[in-house]
Amino acid sequence: MTLASTIPQAALPSPSTAVWQLGPLPLRAYALCIIAGIVVACVVTERRLRQRGVAPGAVLDIAVWAVPTGIIGARIYHVITSPEKYFGAGGEPLKAFAIWEGGLGIWGAVAGGAVGAWIAARQLGIPFTVVADALAPGLPLAQAVGRFGNWFNNELYGGLTTLPWGLRVHDMDLSNPGHAKVVDGEPVLLPGLYQPTFLYEALWNVGVAALVLFLDRKLRLGKGRAFALYVMGYTAGRFWIELMRTDEATHILGVRLNVFTAALVFVGALIYFLRVRGPREYLVPIGGPTPAPAATGGDVSQVDLSQREAGAQAAAPEGYRVVGEEQFRAYRDTGVVPDGPDATVDDDTPGPDGPDPDVDDDTPGPGATGDDAPDDREAGDVPAGDERAGTTGPRATDRES
Repeated sequence: MTLASTIPQAALPSPSTAVWQLGPLPLRAYALCIIAGIVVACVVTERRLRQRGVAPGAVLDIAVWAVPTGIIGARIYHVITSPEKYFGAGGEPLKAFAIWEGGLGIWGAVAGGAVGAWIAARQLGIPFTVVADALAPGLPLAQAVGRFGNWFNNELYGGLTTLPWGLRVHDMDLSNPGHAKVVDGEPVLLPGLYQPTFLYEALWNVGVAALVLFLDRKLRLGKGRAFALYVMGYTAGRFWIELMRTDEATHILGVRLNVFTAALVFVGALIYFLRVRGPREYLVPIGGPTPAPAATGGDVSQVDLSQREAGAQAAAPEGYRVVGEEQFRAYRDTGVVPDGPDATVDDDTPGPDGPDPDVDDDTPGPGATGDDAPDDREAGDVPAGDERAGTTGPRATDRES
């Protein structure tokens, strides 16, 4: 055990404090990172949902269910995979509820969050696969942000290394959680440098998000395949990163349990990705005011801002009808819900002229501004009397292991 002054300079630092007192309220860096990650995921998902025709603000209704169930699922996974801490000899069963002391499993978080999102999607009348595909790039970005909570906590690092980006790790004081031990006024560091596995996973997750965005735009993935692609990308990285970690964990045949979990989940996602086919799904709302058609001609936008503002505050639709890309484009431009079935193409094959820019995830359509897609009308609502055009839906760590 050494002091900070004895550690080489070519290294990544770690904070010596992860908790700050705001009066009587403890402000935990880990919690702030988790919240920031949730915000990132919501922003990305909201944008992608609106590009698929979902009314503004739906992501908040989804988050109300998905976030609590995700936290519950994460805690349940941690307790099940580390039972000795709570139910073994000397264990404290009531500590299983002390979530503020750490112990969340990403596998349980995704599973629990999926249950909550499914419940919310049914209430909103949105197909669950649309929600999953919209979330696909936002979730790894949220995980990347959340991993910095482990950095603040000086936890979940790898083995000793001589690499110049080796991580300095403080010897944290168990009697004063969130703070490093102090000797002669200096925070105490563990000897040597360690693999910054939190950083490896954060960077990997950013890469997974970029991969999902790129392939989703190129292949126009649908039916939950964008989410399956995220799962494959994340588990592939988690597999090798998990092998580097040295923190306490449950082992099977000498291998960390999460290594097996990553491999099994990867295989399941791969099978789903290969077997499921179908075009990207778009939605037109049922039960609401009619959107104004996009103006055409001229170099200056002719969008009525007052109408846009009023439409944005309209009541949520009763449900949605799933349509194809051509139908969605026609609906967005005219406000008229098409009657007949839409001709669809395989989601891996763009049309003869390439992906249509009007409905591309990264290109706003006519009348859109900025990154909001495809139009701030957000594929407005169906005129009264047009409900007959479709069937309505239901009314509408280890902190992090």
